[in-house]
Amino acid sequence: MAEEFSLGLSFDDVLLVPKKSSILPSESNIQSVLTNSISVNIPILSSAMDTVTEAELAIALAREGGMGVIHRNCSIEEQSSYVKKVKRSENTVIHKPITVTENTTLGQLHAVMNEHGVSGFPVVDGEGTLVGMVTNRDIWYVEDESTCVSEMMTPKEKLISAPKNVSQEKVRQTLYKNRLEKLPLVDAEGKLAGMITTKDIEIRQRYTNASKDQNGQLRVGAAIGVGGDSRERASAMVESGADALFIDAATGHTTRVLEVISNLVSSHPETPVVAGNVVTAEGANDLVSAGVSAVKVGVGPGSICTTRVISGVGMPQFTAVKNVAEVCRPEGVTVIADGGIRYSGDIVKALAAGADLVMLGSLLAGTRESPGSMVNWQGRTFKEYRGMGSVKAMRKGSSDRYGQNASGKLVAEGVEARVPYRGKLADMIFQLVGGLRSGMGYVGASSLQELREKAEFTRITSGGLKESHPHDIVVTEEPINYQSMD
Repeated sequence: MAEEFSLGLSFDDVLLVPKKSSILPSESNIQSVLTNSISVNIPILSSAMDTVTEAELAIALAREGGMGVIHRNCSIEEQSSYVKKVKRSENTVIHKPITVTENTTLGQLHAVMNEHGVSGFPVVDGEGTLVGMVTNRDIWYVEDESTCVSEMMTPKEKLISAPKNVSQEKVRQTLYKNRLEKLPLVDAEGKLAGMITTKDIEIRQRYTNASKDQNGQLRVGAAIGVGGDSRERASAMVESGADALFIDAATGHTTRVLEVISNLVSSHPETPVVAGNVVTAEGANDLVSAGVSAVKVGVGPGSICTTRVISGVGMPQFTAVKNVAEVCRPEGVTVIADGGIRYSGDIVKALAAGADLVMLGSLLAGTRESPGSMVNWQGRTFKEYRGMGSVKAMRKGSSDRYGQNASGKLVAEGVEARVPYRGKLADMIFQLVGGLRSGMGYVGASSLQELREKAEFTRITSGGLKESHPHDIVVTEEPINYQSMD
């Protein structure tokens, strides 16, 4: 054991020093990257936790400019359905729309509508030729479940379609002129080549800051483990359209994680691999050498994590981010600060310390779109939130994340809890992004790169931390972006 101890600092232990500034918060550019091929308009990812990120939250976060990471504490089929739901939620052009045939019955049509949440379908023959269109309006008054689509659809002769290379302006004119909700696209042979909907156009106009891929679909990541189903799950996520694979392990500095990285990089070379979690330069260097596109930082900083006190192992998050950034940034590998973020100011500190992105759990778990259950307690509304190292989460499937067997006795490394209900995710993101922009304004940074370059930290005492928070008063109402330390 070394005779001298290194100093580990958390976000609470430091403050950024203000600098001369000519930057207004609204003028700051907060765009960042997950990889060279994946950019995001706000530097925020959601944690791959079963009380944080499923399809609804991933959609909402991507529309605000970030990116959600779908948890893996479910079957491969269920996780795939979440990824597909995110990717299908928005399209410039739906290149592979869900179709039915003339022989599809009303009962089957209802099942497909319920499964995919879609209200209208192109009707095609065995060759893929467009023969009609059927929507929920066509079936309102049909009661016989055995009725075939051919008896309910709008036939091709009465259907308005467009060539597959039609311009967006022509699409808008056609939809408006004919009061259409869906416009099928066909090739020169009359075969279905795609579809455009008014819903997608309206959503694009409403969410102008959304993070999207080259096809106009929302960005989404998917978590995979290092257990026996890692290859199968990874293949399914790539097939479903996941933009990146996130290896989900409590510690990423293991031979097994390095093996999984190697397998994924070789089997899915077009899909970026993100791995972690590590807190040391050595751990980061091994992940970079294995071929990852991004590294997640953090062992035990999360509000629901007990890893440090149960195992005695970890690293305060501010120091961990700096350790990893010193290795990753020169190599062009993205750094993700995963955990330890309690306030928007912590986001500023993490990014200034060297992170490109932050990954949030508790701050998003209380939003309307998170999958956690609502709970009323002492006259206030909360949402359930649990660590993936909690016994219930491990029983459900996350035990391999902590190197344990769900069929046996478990040693918890997380707790089950509740967080205050915070309303719509968009409102929470507005506050977090506002705090980030404010911090950049104080430092005089017009971009995240300039924030890192200008960052000067000062270490504070416990008195300095107390002084930083509201003090010597009784807070009568806490805003959405602040919760007392008690």
